[in-house]
Amino acid sequence: MRRRRHRRQTAEADLNITPFLNLMIVLVPVLLLSMVFTQTRILELRFPEAGERLDEMVDDGEELALYVIVRDGRLEVGDRNGGVLRHFEPVEEGRPDFAGLRELLKGVKERFPEIRDIRLLAGPDTDYQTLVTTMDTVRGYPEVVAADAVTAELFPDIALGDAPAPEGGGADS
Repeated sequence: MRRRRHRRQTAEADLNITPFLNLMIVLVPVLLLSMVFTQTRILELRFPEAGERLDEMVDDGEELALYVIVRDGRLEVGDRNGGVLRHFEPVEEGRPDFAGLRELLKGVKERFPEIRDIRLLAGPDTDYQTLVTTMDTVRGYPEVVAADAVTAELFPDIALGDAPAPEGGGADS
């Protein structure tokens, strides 16, 4: 019997990358269009140093020392030298009345345009979003000037602190 010799054929395999390139042509623009562009903003705040009370942060010669107390959805705006200016009750679902706060602060800014600072005093149960929204509200408000939307300045220099205990009891009510 005769032996057959098997001859091995060695052919080079061609790598077909056309489908992969087609996928990349479609995928890259889709990923670029869906990319989220974030903007990081830095807000400079003044905190009391160790042992320093919030009362000591105020200059003695200052004629108006505004503060906003945020506690349980309520807002209280006052002057340290003159007392409480106004209370704002929650408007809906326990959310503070930021529109009323903005209007009051606009009126105060018209009377005292040179004042730039305000104290923001937060209660222990104040959530982060309420605190940030309050800071945005006291810093400025949107306004249209010469057909451009700009942010008009109210009180951009914010000092943060803890709210004092509510009057008439030790617990928040």
